[in-house]
Amino acid sequence: MLELSPSSFKLLPWFAKISCEPGWKWQYREKPLANYDLFYVWSGEGELILNGKTYALGKGSCFLFRKDDHTSATHNPQKPLVLTYIHFDVTEPTEQVPVPYRVIEDRFDFEHLLSRYVRLFLIKTYAAEIEAQLILKQLMIQLLRLDQDEPVERKASNQLTESIREVANYIQQHPGIVHRVEDLGKRAGLSSRYFSIKFKEIIGVSVQTYMIRARIERAQHLLLHEGMNVTEVADALGYRDIFFFSRQFKQYTGKSPSEIR
Repeated sequence: MLELSPSSFKLLPWFAKISCEPGWKWQYREKPLANYDLFYVWSGEGELILNGKTYALGKGSCFLFRKDDHTSATHNPQKPLVLTYIHFDVTEPTEQVPVPYRVIEDRFDFEHLLSRYVRLFLIKTYAAEIEAQLILKQLMIQLLRLDQDEPVERKASNQLTESIREVANYIQQHPGIVHRVEDLGKRAGLSSRYFSIKFKEIIGVSVQTYMIRARIERAQHLLLHEGMNVTEVADALGYRDIFFFSRQFKQYTGKSPSEIR
């Protein structure tokens, strides 16, 4: 899809970001999919069957279903899925199509594009369809780039990679804590300098950037889904200066917290 112009993406009316009901399931149908479907999991746990192969669903699970695919899915009612799906088609032949499944580790930019796509039509933005086509193109480029890049895990031992991933997950789980690099390095059993080097090598961004992204990502969620105002979100995430929070938020998202809310 890299060679396609944005106007070649045909937008279809079925798209949403939803929190699945406890009894939700995606029933298997004899009739296969008639178009492309980008399917992304924000949170929750479940299981999806694609053309007879079973995949575990969790945060960052991303599928690009194709025409003639057969799918079904269920989830854990105690940990319901929150997902985005976007149905679309292309009007020109294409050779470069992203692989059907991956788990996206660096999710910030990808999730921002997904959220932007849905919001365009919810508020009936001027020229929404044109921008949505551009966003779909960007999403496909990101997926194709992931297909092409050599996994950075090959550059380090499995044990080291696991330690760094655990620390990254710890940061994600505690975005409101002002983490010291020294403490994070100790958690991984490394010196702060070596930890910083290996963190950027394995995760793809610096420790500081990753911490900021984790906080802003959580701030977006709190503003959009938890009914909290800007001051409450800033306090919850450890920002003492609401103006600094707003500047940093806009730097990473392109919008102020009040606009997102």
